[in-house]
Amino acid sequence: FSATFDYLEWIADVPWAPAHNASEARAVSMRGARGQLDADHCGLPKVKRRIVEYLAVTRLTEEARGSILCLLGPPGVGKTSLGQSVAKSLGRKFHRISLGGVHSESEIRGHRRTYVGAMPGLIMQAIRKCGVANPVIMLDEIDKLGTRSLHGDPSSALLEVLDPEQNGAFRDHFLNLPFNLSRVIFLATANEADGIARPLYDRMEMVDLSGYTTAEKVRIAQTHLLPKQLGRHGLGPGEVVISDDLIELIATAYTREAGLRELERKLAAVCRAV
Repeated sequence: FSATFDYLEWIADVPWAPAHNASEARAVSMRGARGQLDADHCGLPKVKRRIVEYLAVTRLTEEARGSILCLLGPPGVGKTSLGQSVAKSLGRKFHRISLGGVHSESEIRGHRRTYVGAMPGLIMQAIRKCGVANPVIMLDEIDKLGTRSLHGDPSSALLEVLDPEQNGAFRDHFLNLPFNLSRVIFLATANEADGIARPLYDRMEMVDLSGYTTAEKVRIAQTHLLPKQLGRHGLGPGEVVISDDLIELIATAYTREAGLRELERKLAAVCRAV
């Protein structure tokens, strides 16, 4: 009885219809979307241009087919946070799925209801948690996805999810009903292209995020990193003032990275010393 109740509850909770129609998609402002991306991230012109191109096509065709962009770059360059900015600029829900350590096909496609403790896969869980049929789903660390194992190949299970020609009738093993994933915008992140399975690589568009220049690091530190660290350490906005020259010195002499994580840790150390 409990298994049947869980199945019917999932059927009732899954959002089968999109949250908004094509007329609302036309209402997305190109200038507002680009402004949102510029406010959240410094630099990254190629990535921002590709996102604005997608929005423009959506407005012209009145169709929101899922586009699979893979943000490729070293740690700390803002790949995951960029997905949140995309969802915010589109006015859509955002959900992040961490694929690091996923080694079973059932974690993607779900378990069959004949097994004890069966449940849907990560994709349908994300759809249910968002409550809409057209969210922005971030597939984080796709290069660390497990390949072949005794429990199946999860990278092969993702082929149907990411293929625009097939994901219009995605069938989860638990629900056993077709679900249209073409309305979902999938974004993926990876540190190295060599770790991505070749069939998955062919289904994604690679967007390189090589890193930030020193001037961009200084700007990001002043606008985002330093205010965040001041708040975490209980300091007011005017209690600690760090000049651009000092941040540039920290970035060039005490950090050697393409991203911003070590720079943020150094700024946290300054705040603790105060």
